[in-house]
Amino acid sequence: MVQLSKFIAVAAACLAAPAVAHPGEKHDPHVVKRELHARDYAAAAAKRSLAGCENSLHARELAKRNVARRSQKVQNLRKKRGVTAHPQKWRRDLAALEKWEAINHNQTGILNYSPATPESVVFAANTSCILTPTVTDGPYYVWGEVIRQNVKEDLYSDGVDISLEVQYIDINTCRPVPGALVDIWQANATGVYSGISESGNYAADGWDSTYLRGIQQTDTDGVVNFETIFPGHYDDRATHTHLLTHLNATVFPNKTLEVGSGSVAHIGQLFWNEVLRSAVEDTYPYSTNTQSVTSNADDMWSVKQADSAYDPFPEYIYLGEDLDDGLFAWIQIGINATADYTDNSYYSIAAYHDANGGHENSDSTLSGGSGGSAPSGTNGTAPSGSASGSASPSASV
Repeated sequence: MVQLSKFIAVAAACLAAPAVAHPGEKHDPHVVKRELHARDYAAAAAKRSLAGCENSLHARELAKRNVARRSQKVQNLRKKRGVTAHPQKWRRDLAALEKWEAINHNQTGILNYSPATPESVVFAANTSCILTPTVTDGPYYVWGEVIRQNVKEDLYSDGVDISLEVQYIDINTCRPVPGALVDIWQANATGVYSGISESGNYAADGWDSTYLRGIQQTDTDGVVNFETIFPGHYDDRATHTHLLTHLNATVFPNKTLEVGSGSVAHIGQLFWNEVLRSAVEDTYPYSTNTQSVTSNADDMWSVKQADSAYDPFPEYIYLGEDLDDGLFAWIQIGINATADYTDNSYYSIAAYHDANGGHENSDSTLSGGSGGSAPSGTNGTAPSGSASGSASPSASV
């Protein structure tokens, strides 16, 4: 059984970064520093904007719906998995934060949860309503993934199950952002991304693989849910999950998006605290990952400080007594619905997926930058349909 001490979440701080983000991705550290300062400034401005409406009637009603929805989701997950033990309810413990993290962080409600803690306390926690773009989508973004809630596949998707809820709020109105199409992608337990076959990341099925990638559309409360696993680590990056949000994109009947349609309103990365990561990586197949571990503090895109204005760490609870029962995690993200990062220098499309499988984007250098143009036949053509996944543990280094 995982010990209770492992449930204490740890936020990240410090900018002490190498100039490498993903294998093959390089950025000027001076440019990165400027971008991070701009990100923090935008987060503070967005927080001030939210402050003007967060106590409105519709915002309070939304908060009540959030508690009820999350509670029901956990009940359904526990029933589906046959979990009868009490769920372990914990959020970050301020007293246990390291010295560089002691910055007035997440002071809401009770810090230690017991089975008797009211659901209104547990599920009202949002970490923060701000997650401004974390500068880059990395070199492994693939256009052409399908709309699906469960992004796990039969192969290369083993790990600790997470049901992840992400809610998008317009910072200008404090209202949900419905109809947004949210891309998610991450490395598997051994640190390998699907859909990419390049030095540093050779997926077992190469460009044709699709595991742990997918798209969901936000509902009327701005919510998407993904069934995925806790991501694995790899060289030079802290453990994270990628998110990219499209507004007004065209959806084809085969559940793919038209290339270039709509706007890119948000590019983000969710980080996962070190204590949880350590607990997860004591389990198989994470334990077979031989790549080096990078802490949140040493990640080039990590937070300079985690506070009420910028907090990329989801809240979570264990569905049962240990990790075998899985996790439920949630975060509320404030975005500017009028923003468009399509032409941002860090928006990069590494590959496209269509009826003929995956294709490298010849205009992308896997180093951030222009998304490039889509190869012919990608607009709305059906994906290959393979559900085989693609990164074996032997491909993890």
